[in-house]
Amino acid sequence: MRTVKEYAIIVLGCLITAISLNALLIPNQIAAGGVSGFATVLFYLVNVPVSLTLVLVNIPLFITGLIYLGKKFGLRTLVGTAVLALMVELTTNMTTWTQDPLLAALYGGVLSGLGLGLVFRQRGTTGGTDLAAQLLHKFTGLTVGQGLLGIDFLVIALAAIAFGPELAMYGLIALLATSKVIDLVQQGMRYSKVAFIISEYPEQVSQGIMYKLQRGVTTLSGKGAYTGKNKDIIFCVVNQMEVSRVKDLVYDIDEHAFVIVTDSQDVLGEGFGKMIKD
Repeated sequence: MRTVKEYAIIVLGCLITAISLNALLIPNQIAAGGVSGFATVLFYLVNVPVSLTLVLVNIPLFITGLIYLGKKFGLRTLVGTAVLALMVELTTNMTTWTQDPLLAALYGGVLSGLGLGLVFRQRGTTGGTDLAAQLLHKFTGLTVGQGLLGIDFLVIALAAIAFGPELAMYGLIALLATSKVIDLVQQGMRYSKVAFIISEYPEQVSQGIMYKLQRGVTTLSGKGAYTGKNKDIIFCVVNQMEVSRVKDLVYDIDEHAFVIVTDSQDVLGEGFGKMIKD
């Protein structure tokens, strides 16, 4: 049942991505990097359907990936690449939502990021630049990140030649929006805080956090470089609303305590987000 749900979400993500392409990006000549961006440029230059380009590019990439990178891509990659091409074809005749290139770039990027983020969250992929970047890593030694950046740069440069520099810049805006939303979907918005506390009364502070805030505490061993004294460092994770309570609790016990509070974007387990098993 869980597997069915995961594949259903992959299909939904592909549908959302296809809508972003056909309702916003493609009709406004915005090529936001990747294979879909290349397909958009090709569509306007030689009138090749975007869905066909997706298939023609992804098939050799997928086969090459299986040969040189092994079977780790699996069924989810095959489903993602095939379903995205199918959804793009089925939504080809959608009404264009806006003719304002800035709105198209922003909302197209957001929708595309939402769709791709849903696919990636289920450990799927739509092929394309992901596979190409991994193959570049295999044959050239470039990191996957460098490969992705290079491919996107080439696509946007091609868009600048085909559509002009202004539309290429809108493509870059769409690409940035897509990347940001993918991160948000994959990591969620569970912005927690990590507190490191150094106090002369570590036991009392730990007890207060555990029993008054109902949060777990870990004690780390440290040593003052100047004094040479051993010190206990209290480590705990709280949500944003509990930060003030932690500070008040610590300073009620030890007004000279040293407290560091920093961001933690994704926390799993122990009362926070749930683990997702493969």
